[in-house]
Amino acid sequence: MNAVLEILKRFWPDLLAGAGVTLELTLVGLIGGFVLGLALALGRVFGPAWLQKLSNAYVSVFRGTPLLVQLFIIYYGLPSLGLVMDQRMAAYLALGLNSAAYQAEYLRGSLQAIGDTQMMAGRAVGLSKWQTIRFVVLPQALRLVLPSWSNEPIALLKTTAVVFLIAVQDLMAQAKRAATTTYDPISSYIAAALIYLAMVLMLALIFGYLEKKARIPGMEMEKQAY
Repeated sequence: MNAVLEILKRFWPDLLAGAGVTLELTLVGLIGGFVLGLALALGRVFGPAWLQKLSNAYVSVFRGTPLLVQLFIIYYGLPSLGLVMDQRMAAYLALGLNSAAYQAEYLRGSLQAIGDTQMMAGRAVGLSKWQTIRFVVLPQALRLVLPSWSNEPIALLKTTAVVFLIAVQDLMAQAKRAATTTYDPISSYIAAALIYLAMVLMLALIFGYLEKKARIPGMEMEKQAY
């Protein structure tokens, strides 16, 4: 344990900078994934048949292939098609595209859980289909999805560790540098694990608070009745 503390003390500025990059990657990937995932979920639930098939295919491809493969295709493969990007941008793109597939599943389930009666009620008062989705269905679905969706930021934060393989200077890359310098990989990676754990616990507290604030009144009683 003393060796771990010594590494934390010696490399703290570098590890802290790497943790900042990790959080940045998580935030950008999460936001990008949410925007695309919401579009995919809406397409799967309310879109025409061709859009449902296209959305299903996207989710199947990105959930069915490893993130590392997707990252390498984006960073090493796209330049052959004339699309060149730096390491950070490739990491953003890979994380966002991958996260979108998982977020689409969370959001699809919550949209379907609202039920057809809400759509019928909105149409009955003169709203169009997409107005009903925007003003009636979506606000309820976003509150309903939060408990399950809150797993995604935590999973994504841990998943960002793969981007050090394309030389993004995240927490994992800084831990590897410490291991190379000290010749003590076990202590270096334990130090990184402790920082990852601290960030995960921080996210868990934040989303736990948001879940309580966004909880739909009466939903707990309804669940208990079933």
